[in-house]
Amino acid sequence: MAIEVFNRYENKYLMNTKAFYCIYNRLTEYMELDAHNKDDKFYSISNLYYDTPQHTLIRMSLSKPKYREKLRIRAYGVPEPDAKVYLELKKKVFGLVNKRRTSLGLGEAYEFVRTGRPPAFREGMNKQVIAEIAYFLSRYELVPMTYLAYDRIAMFAKDGRDLRITFDTNIRSRRHDLALEAGDYGEQLMEKGQWLMEVKAEKTVPVWLSRLLSELSMYRTGFSKYGNEYKKSIRYAGRVPELYAARAGGIDAQTMERAQVERERIGL
Repeated sequence: MAIEVFNRYENKYLMNTKAFYCIYNRLTEYMELDAHNKDDKFYSISNLYYDTPQHTLIRMSLSKPKYREKLRIRAYGVPEPDAKVYLELKKKVFGLVNKRRTSLGLGEAYEFVRTGRPPAFREGMNKQVIAEIAYFLSRYELVPMTYLAYDRIAMFAKDGRDLRITFDTNIRSRRHDLALEAGDYGEQLMEKGQWLMEVKAEKTVPVWLSRLLSELSMYRTGFSKYGNEYKKSIRYAGRVPELYAARAGGIDAQTMERAQVERERIGL
């Protein structure tokens, strides 16, 4: 059964392809591939992020408060209309990431977020998580905002499941066709050949990993996929308005002015 509640610390590292292979080859001594990677080198994850029309959730997150939260629907690959997906509520409190998710049908997940009304309970759903998501939805008026997908390699420690390391590349996003079943495509979020490594641990990382990161001169960085996509969309709205309008279905002068104010607020 898939894990539905996570409490862990997550540290992120950006690297190029050469650095990826260097650390990946060293990690195989201590770690093994996730089951999703057994038959294929990568597996694809697609996400639909929700936010208010005013981008309340991501703007709050980028201001780096002690508490932040976000909601998304996650699928593996491109889901069929009746496929199982995960509705996830992700929170971060004083650096500790708490992720709570439940399995739903794709249509159920869409309808739950749209109306705020939970689906009829059945076996396989997490009742507590559904209640928490329902409360979250009662506080915000959310709309689908961003599609984000990437190719992943994931590893677990051989001596336990407390340590997980993931490598994501080919991160792509779009702000149109906002449906997971609409296809796996979008504009690149990072330069070609870049990788995002995330070290996810319930407690402290083992000594051998700390030594390895130090030896390879790898240092933590702050990188939010949705956050960076949002900042990119703000830059895009201000610097290429005609192209943005054509792709996004039109953007008026007031929206452009708000984009300029937001760029100045977040230092773009």
